[in-house]
Amino acid sequence: MSKNTGDTVPKIFKIAAGETYKIRRPVLRPGRPPEECLFEGDDRASTLHLGIFLEKDLAGVASFMNNKNPLFEDAVQFQLRGMAVLPQYQHQNLGRELLLEGENLLKRQFQSPLLWFNARESAVGFYAKYGYQTKGDFFMVPNVCMHVVMFKNL
Repeated sequence: MSKNTGDTVPKIFKIAAGETYKIRRPVLRPGRPPEECLFEGDDRASTLHLGIFLEKDLAGVASFMNNKNPLFEDAVQFQLRGMAVLPQYQHQNLGRELLLEGENLLKRQFQSPLLWFNARESAVGFYAKYGYQTKGDFFMVPNVCMHVVMFKNL
């Protein structure tokens, strides 16, 4: 099991959509068919895929897609999808780093963007620490788990 002992500084880079699948599948869709890790919008030019690396190891990913949600009226909306950190790298603030870097990139490029996503029930507390609020009721994503919409104006 790999652990960040503090001597390795995590680095975040833009990555290709295909690179996200090797993290999404074991974390978000274990035992499910590989095609369940491909999301609509992955290949759009406007989609931003970020990977966090410890030395040369890809430890986590997050994708930010220009998607509108009818629950919101904001002109500029992005959806966070497929945020995942491999189990051996969890609890090292890598998810926080990915989230904050994505927020910063969106804020630099757009005026007052809204970031929204369907959060797993188990992750609501994590996102709430960074100012995200829930909207609506929990719902089941088939073959996955309970989710709720969360959002924040950046």
